[in-house]
This record gives sequence, structure tokens and C-alpha cells, in this order.
Amino acid sequence: MPEIRRLTTKSPGFREELERLLAWEGVSDQGVQERVREILQQVRGRGDAALLEYTNRYDRVGARSMSDLEIPARRLERALDAIPGEQRQALESAAQRIRDYHHRQLQESWSYTEPDGTLLGQQVSALERVGLYVPGGRAAYPSSVLMNALPARVAGVDELIMVVPTPGGEVNELVLAAAAIAGVDRVFAIGGAQAIAALAYGTQSVPRVDKIVGPGNIYVATAKGMVFGSVGIDMIAGPSEILVVCDGGTHPDWIAMDLFSQAEHDEDAQAILLTPDATFLDRVAASMERLLPEMERADIIRASLSARGALIQVRDLDEAVEIANLVAPEHLELSVAEPLELARRIRHAGAIFLGRHTAEAIGDYCAGPNHVLPTSRTARFSSPLGVYDFQKRSSLIMCSPAGAAALGITASRLARGEGLTAHARSAEYRSG
Repeated sequence: MPEIRRLTTKSPGFREELERLLAWEGVSDQGVQERVREILQQVRGRGDAALLEYTNRYDRVGARSMSDLEIPARRLERALDAIPGEQRQALESAAQRIRDYHHRQLQESWSYTEPDGTLLGQQVSALERVGLYVPGGRAAYPSSVLMNALPARVAGVDELIMVVPTPGGEVNELVLAAAAIAGVDRVFAIGGAQAIAALAYGTQSVPRVDKIVGPGNIYVATAKGMVFGSVGIDMIAGPSEILVVCDGGTHPDWIAMDLFSQAEHDEDAQAILLTPDATFLDRVAASMERLLPEMERADIIRASLSARGALIQVRDLDEAVEIANLVAPEHLELSVAEPLELARRIRHAGAIFLGRHTAEAIGDYCAGPNHVLPTSRTARFSSPLGVYDFQKRSSLIMCSPAGAAALGITASRLARGEGLTAHARSAEYRSG
């Protein structure tokens, strides 16, 4: 049995213990920040030469020029043709579901005309070029390619540039196949902070992008934070999380495996179960003990559950909702008899999985909604990645002569009140 906390909300110090459990100090230390800052400066100043140097050093690929590090489109198509038919069908099915879902997020331009003829509105346009960071080597995720690239494509982004490290020359065929399906335009076999620098600032070979999306390690996350402002980013994600609320009526093996599904990501992932049924906690604990030896990543799961996991008894489902909103989890499973009623009371969650038959893993791959979600309680103010992250809005203002006259008076009075005479006179010239 993994060593996992057993807590109850009836304990006097429960809230303090929960806060300690949720605390995540995953920010990079000064050493990481200094190394990343040096890499960013070198790539910004020396371009391809620095990019080649860092890639050869950290990924051990022996590239002689940037042409050795660009993966041509025909190589992506070859990967798509070579993967087993079942995998290709799964990727294509997931891609279509992701496209269909995200098409519903498209925002349209709009305007209205006031009685005096003044037009006001909003013009929506897509970003021109987006960079997609994809982890490489053995820790490769073709699902991340689909989830990051397809919303950008639906939004109408002109060009998608993907970077993926290939340590020791190891290329993941599924990642390349997913890039082909998603319509990625160019792919470079680079990673780490140096890849983020190349995308943010541009080099002789890698074009500068408007926004960088996609997950990465602490060096990638630190680099994304440092380049923000020169370029947009999606978010700086922490470890994966799941919070399961169960009324005790779901098979305990299902719940145990749902907790495992997040714990197996890495030792810092977090898996928490809330239920008012103390007996059900015992049954889930027994399932975990029996099922854990079957897991390929048993050591990681055990470490994750021991460090950050918890089985928590609540008074009732009302209290479970209260705690769920406090936790603001990345993934929230409502494994209860009436999930929709409970979901209406959830204010903070990245994605909500409703009912006993909805495994969080379905959302990771093929349900349709995006699996790039806010972590570390940022669901209090953040949302899943979507088409809206690849569209921007410009305000439209067109004054009629009558509108200029009326608005000019108002603007002039406010401007003179602020001591901005040129503002006032600029408005007054058009107000007759």
C-alpha cells in the first residue's frame, strides 16, 4: 500500500494541513534562473550558432548546421504512414473530435451603429505565427501536439512552428505523425531554454513567433516566464492534479486507477479523493494496495501519493463542493449520482468530469475539450487553452460628424480636467 494521508475535515487542524498539502514551491531556484538567462542572452545575440552549440551539448546530436535540426514535412508524412493503423486511426479520431469541439469557440467580429451614425465594434483576428513546444525523447506526448496545434489551426493562425528535442537522436514517431495530422508547418529538433529563446527572439533559421504554447521542464517553464512580454505564452504549468469527489457508489478500483492516472505523471503530481463515506475510503485504499504492483510506473505513483496525495473524509457532498472550490483543481471528477447538480456549484476547476463513467484519462486524449489546463490553484482565474488564446481583438471606433461633435465635448472636458490640453484640442477640432 502506498503511504497516503488519511484526513478528515472534523480534525481541528484540517484546513492548515490541507493548505500545506496543496502548497507547491516549484519555482526555479537562482541557479536555474541564471543558466536560463545566459542561454536566452546567447541565443538572442548569436542566433543559430548558440542554438547549435546548446543543442549538441544538451541533446548529444552532433548537428553541423541548422539544416540538420529541421525535420522536413516529408519526414512527418513518412511517420504518419509508418505507424500502426490502430494508432493512426486513434490519432485521427482524437484530432477530429478536438477540431469539432474547438470550432464552437470561434469568436466573430461585431459592430453596431448608434443613432447619430457613430460605429463601434470589435474586430477579431488570428495570431500570425505560433510556436509549439513538445517534450521529446521517451517523455513524448503526441496528444500535446494535437491539443496545442489544432485550436491554433481552428483560430486561423497562419504558421505553426514546432520544436521538439531529440536527445541522443531519439525521435518519437507518434509525435511526428501527430504533427502531420495537425498541419504543423515547420519542425525543429531543438528543446530546452534554447528552443524557447529561438522562438521568442528568432534566429537565422527559426522564425520569431507571436506566442509560445506547450509544456516543458523547469528550464522551459523558467524560460517562458522570462521571455513573456517579448512574446505571449499560454501559462506556466505546475505538476498534474486530480481531485475526485465520490459519494461511495463508484467501483473502488475505478477510483483507485483514476488517482493513479495522475500520480504516474511524476513524483510531484497530486491525487486527492473526497468522500463522506469512511468505508469507501477503506475500499479504495485496498484497491490501491492490490493494483499498484501492476503499474509500470509504480515507484513514481508511490512517491507521488506519499508526498502529495490524500484520502479525505468530508461531512457531506456540500462540504466536498466547498473544498473543491478551495482547491481549484486542474482535473475534477464528480463521481456521484447527480453530477450535473453538483457541477453547477463548482466555480474553480480546469476541467470537470461528470458521472461514474467519465474517466479523466478520456479528457487527456480524445473527448474534445483541451487538456492544457490551469494547475496549482490558478483555475481561480485561468481557463483551459482554447481557440480564444490564438485570437485577438481590436476595438473599432468610427465617429460620424454628429458623433464627433457630441463626444468631442465630453472628451474635451475630461481631458482639460486631467491637464492634457492637446487631447482636449484634438477632440475640439472635430466637434465643430
